[in-house]
Amino acid sequence: MTDIQSLIDAIAAISESGYERDFLLTWDKSMAQLEKVVLTAQALKAMREANISCRCFDSGLAVSNFRDNSTRTRFSFAMASNLLGLALSDLDEGKSQIAHGETTRETANMISFFTEAVGIRDDIFLGAGHAYMKEVAEALADGHREGVLAQRPAVINLQCDLDHPTQSLADLLHLIHHFKSVKALAGKKIAMSWAYSPSYGKPLSVPQGIIGLMTRFGMSVTLAHPPGYQLVPEIVSMAERGAAESGGNFEVVHDMDAAFAGADVVYPKSWAPYAVMEERTRLLRNDDSAALADLEKRCLEKNAEFRSWECTADRMARTRNGSALYMHCLPADISGVSCQSGEVEASVFERYRIATYRQAGFKPYVIAAMILNARFPDPAATLRKLASRATPRRLS
Repeated sequence: MTDIQSLIDAIAAISESGYERDFLLTWDKSMAQLEKVVLTAQALKAMREANISCRCFDSGLAVSNFRDNSTRTRFSFAMASNLLGLALSDLDEGKSQIAHGETTRETANMISFFTEAVGIRDDIFLGAGHAYMKEVAEALADGHREGVLAQRPAVINLQCDLDHPTQSLADLLHLIHHFKSVKALAGKKIAMSWAYSPSYGKPLSVPQGIIGLMTRFGMSVTLAHPPGYQLVPEIVSMAERGAAESGGNFEVVHDMDAAFAGADVVYPKSWAPYAVMEERTRLLRNDDSAALADLEKRCLEKNAEFRSWECTADRMARTRNGSALYMHCLPADISGVSCQSGEVEASVFERYRIATYRQAGFKPYVIAAMILNARFPDPAATLRKLASRATPRRLS
């Protein structure tokens, strides 16, 4: 209980509030707001592990809208909702009136009469996912302002075309746990590297989320990719500013070996080039299947030129003391396991497999923390009541 109370005291000491604010992009949040979410996630995790119920809602819905496939984030949102006492309802657009022309504004209000949080994944179209989330948020604000909705649900970004905040903050918690404190992250080198994949069209949001967040915590971030595999330029510029403001470092290299050299953390992950994602979005919107097939063929051929961009045992040996932490958002393309050639050598992935599961295990608490901070004006007081009540989560 001492650790729980210390975490709650630390949350109470942060005056800046996330109440009635959506969580769409980490770079739109202040450092104080990010710290509050991280501390809240840690407190919720500690309380659950101490068999203390975290149910701060007696009733209410959490609605998920997954416009792309998901395993970890889908179930993490369900777990987070359940942890706080909310019932989960999944919006299946194919089974709704959206298929008959129902507008975003109407759908957002119709699903939200008893809803406390709406989680959205929309990462397929570059330039569309974040915009869609903002449209939902504005519709909910309008419904609440006009008295249609008794409460204005919080919108949680479960991955868009620009950012994957629940992933990057779970990654941050994993790093804090690994290095024992937030302060210990300063100066640590993390290599966010492109890696070969036998598929194309993977979103940019994971690498962009990492460079956008970790530079703000004083880390030395190296973004590595082959020529032509750039991320959204504005986000790269933002990472440069984040490093300058935090005293960290940010660089872009086109050599995977150089990125791994002396690294404390490696994050080898495939993504499609920014220019390709722009073209893919245009073709998808035009429903041009022939051009899409040609684009995929060209992109896979281009990827194959960089098949050597793989996280191997030899490259891991180049890291600091040969023992850098390997990270991945999962599922990884594992050479000889899930594909013939991929992002990571099977022996390397197996060495860190359990660690990547632990990394994923922080996500339910991050999502729950986002919801709690958005829906309660004083999250520390709410957590203190739950801790003092000490209702067992399960009977012994």
